[in-house]
Amino acid sequence: MITPENIKELRHQTSVSIMVCKKALEEAGGDMEKALLILRKEGAKIADKKSSRALKSGIVESYMHSSGRVGVMVDVRCETDFVAKNEDFKEFAHNVAMHIAALDPAYVSKDDISADAREGIEKVFSEEMEKVDKPEEIKKQILEGKINAYFKEKTLLEQSYVKRQDITIDEYLKEVIQKFGENTEIARFVRFSI
Repeated sequence: MITPENIKELRHQTSVSIMVCKKALEEAGGDMEKALLILRKEGAKIADKKSSRALKSGIVESYMHSSGRVGVMVDVRCETDFVAKNEDFKEFAHNVAMHIAALDPAYVSKDDISADAREGIEKVFSEEMEKVDKPEEIKKQILEGKINAYFKEKTLLEQSYVKRQDITIDEYLKEVIQKFGENTEIARFVRFSI
């Protein structure tokens, strides 16, 4: 049984329109967890379709930690000024800036990782692996796992969103794309700390 309260709760969790939430709940037979998964999959499809659209607008949002010792500026792009001026879009940018302040990523996406950075980390972990008494094939798998885990931790889009640990920043971004129906991108950021 799908109640208005269920729809309201799903909308509160995802910020997606009421009709889309109702449809997801109907498809999931009233199961909230299944409905969330349906919305995430749908968000990914929508984001993929809109990814080629030009980003002509956006905002630069800042966050200053209460201690005054950490500050962040983030550049979030979208297609239109209408969306850039929307309070929910600004809230998204602010939440991303706050997340960056808390978790200190080094890269926006995997594409931003230079060959030199990857090579440097590979060298560090390779030296560690020389001390491990395992067959070469196993050492190779462990090394690749360590490198991937390191960069996942340092890449903004792959980090678990600090306010909702059940999703990544990339999934949060896809929710925003689904909500506004526009291509949206976290273009760059800078984090200052003392």
